[in-house]
Amino acid sequence: MQIAFDTVGALRKRAATEPGDVLILTDSAIDELAGQGIAVAGTRTDIARVGIGVAVRQGAPMPDISTPEAFKQTLLSVKSLVYVDPAKGATSGIHFASVLQRLGIADAVKDKTLLWPGGFAAEAVAKGQAELCVHQISEILPVAGVTLVGPLPKDLQKVTTYSAGLAARSAAPDAGRAFLAFLARPAFKAKFAAAGLDYHE
Repeated sequence: MQIAFDTVGALRKRAATEPGDVLILTDSAIDELAGQGIAVAGTRTDIARVGIGVAVRQGAPMPDISTPEAFKQTLLSVKSLVYVDPAKGATSGIHFASVLQRLGIADAVKDKTLLWPGGFAAEAVAKGQAELCVHQISEILPVAGVTLVGPLPKDLQKVTTYSAGLAARSAAPDAGRAFLAFLARPAFKAKFAAAGLDYHE
């Protein structure tokens, strides 16, 4: 099995030109691709729900992110922060950029912000390149050397549903459908939850 990883924005573009059997993106992206004939309509299978969280280096004091105002003050007080570059099409990066605008501090934190190209932005915190990371919880938990402080305040949160769908140009559609059924098995629920992929407010 060959697996290609990238941001949702990048994968959406690749799906239009590159061969594949199963596509895993956000629910809205799968619906969009189905409308374009790139994914097979009616095959969307919702497999995970992911919230955005905040991380600090292991052993560091836990900042207050309990309310939008507390989170705002934390962002203003830290020396540096990292999140995934919105220009790369990352779901969490696009949303967090809008949160900074909503809180009215986008310009205030701009010079101390590190925009991560993709992947595990929390690695910057583990390496001491940034004091605080904002990323999807499922992308924070696997990173050694960091601690998940918690999810964003409810009013600022974005929960993303990740879904799979059969690629219209699949060379093995039967195998693709079998894989979709495999991902949707109830037995996977606990594993998804442990990986931060079953977010509930």
